[in-house]
Amino acid sequence: MTLLHIDAGITGNASVSRQISTAVVTALREADPSLRVVRRDLDADPVPHLDSRELAALGEPDNALVEEFLAADTIVIGAPMYNFSIPSQLKAWFDHVLVNGKTFRYTVEGPQGLAGGKRVIVASARGGFYGAGTPHAAADFHEPYLRTLFGFAGIDDVTFVRAEGVAISPDHRQTALESALAQAKAPALAKAA
Repeated sequence: MTLLHIDAGITGNASVSRQISTAVVTALREADPSLRVVRRDLDADPVPHLDSRELAALGEPDNALVEEFLAADTIVIGAPMYNFSIPSQLKAWFDHVLVNGKTFRYTVEGPQGLAGGKRVIVASARGGFYGAGTPHAAADFHEPYLRTLFGFAGIDDVTFVRAEGVAISPDHRQTALESALAQAKAPALAKAA
């Protein structure tokens, strides 16, 4: 089994999403010591944003990002909410991975995902509160967007481990982080895909 671990947070060791994603990967490794982990840090080693030169290379057979994505059985992504959505580094990664004919294809009936059967766990951190039933739920372009992107590739097994309100106060940040870390270590989450 192969796990692709991606982090998109840009705040280094202070990143809540990185701490959560690391806890998730650690729990999955403990559950399956034979798990092969491939690591990609989109802050330390950013994927270029698409331009005319990058676009021309997307369909090439040596697109390492697509091959890495397709080879993974489980994907763990540290994806903080920035300005109501995902970091631009993560958007650039998706732009390289969602490739017609590789991870999805267009049909007469509409797009068809070609990367199904994978499990995705998103380690999410948000400065405020955007969950269902909150006053700002309509501003959540983070979780629905990620679900849509993975769904487009045919992946519907997407779980979120979330720390909300981490910018409210130091105490709330710690409480939210501890709650998310406990969820990351939960036996049901650590169960192999």
